[in-house]
Amino acid sequence: MLGYARHNRRVIGYAVGVIALATVAFANTATAQGKAPSTSSARKSGGTSQIVFLGTGYPRPMPDRMGPAVAIVVNGTPYLVDAGVGLVRRAEEANRAGVKALTARNLRFAFITHLHSDHTIGLPDLITTPWIMGRDKPLELYGPPGISSMARHLREAYKEDNNIRVKGLEQQSSAGSEVNAYDVKPGVIYSDSNVRVTAFPVKHGAWKNAYGYRFETPDRIIVIGGDTSPSESILANCNGCDVLIHEVYTQLGYSRSTEAWQKYITSFHTSTKELAELATKARPKTLILYHQMYFGGPTDTEAVLLKEIRAGYKGRVVAAHDLDVY
Repeated sequence: MLGYARHNRRVIGYAVGVIALATVAFANTATAQGKAPSTSSARKSGGTSQIVFLGTGYPRPMPDRMGPAVAIVVNGTPYLVDAGVGLVRRAEEANRAGVKALTARNLRFAFITHLHSDHTIGLPDLITTPWIMGRDKPLELYGPPGISSMARHLREAYKEDNNIRVKGLEQQSSAGSEVNAYDVKPGVIYSDSNVRVTAFPVKHGAWKNAYGYRFETPDRIIVIGGDTSPSESILANCNGCDVLIHEVYTQLGYSRSTEAWQKYITSFHTSTKELAELATKARPKTLILYHQMYFGGPTDTEAVLLKEIRAGYKGRVVAAHDLDVY
């Protein structure tokens, strides 16, 4: 059992619960291939690892949902999956509410699922702002082929800013502005004393390389599917995992979409019906929905989303909001 507490809504400016972090030894190797939202709810976990949702949205500009970004915090170290818009500010919001690991200068490890803009548009912020706020080591950035090129071009784009901050009156050290970017292939791509991270391929329309990630922490196995249509690799990497985090769109929204849009979303994404079938086979202890997509107008809601999922899936399922903690 995961032992999560049901969330308590607290209207005290920010509403992420204070998290107690335990110290647990796991492994001691490091490897890499190629190497104002509304008040949110808090769910507290008594284990070593925490999952903090820094963005649960999709490209539509929704003020209460930032772009896709999830932090897996283990023993005070955050590991980010994707870099949607608003990532760093959401992290600071969580920090001020008690998740101290998410102070900006701690944001050093990031894993990108694919190169769609809504999953990467926060990268300039992630590269620069934590450095300004005191990060003194490079950002370690992992992703599919192309991520190193993207990082290199972003560094070039902000070259003048970097020069002014290092050589001007601010006299900042340049170390924290650097990026070590790794184009990785499926397999184990990173391991340290807190986590072992495996990248696996998923289907996402015309993208040649799109990944999900499996995080093995001292107390949980957490699988994040990224953006994907139904993929068998999810089953193999979850297979009874503690937490499966998966994107989804409603059947209602699909039924009200144009034929062209229906063709697109079935190729790139996963419906509630498809996810119910997949989760039944994958058997996660908890299924968490993020990157929720609503295309059917004002009556296409979270309540509809959960009702559709539960019609075909009998396990525990919850819909994530920005700043939820599991």
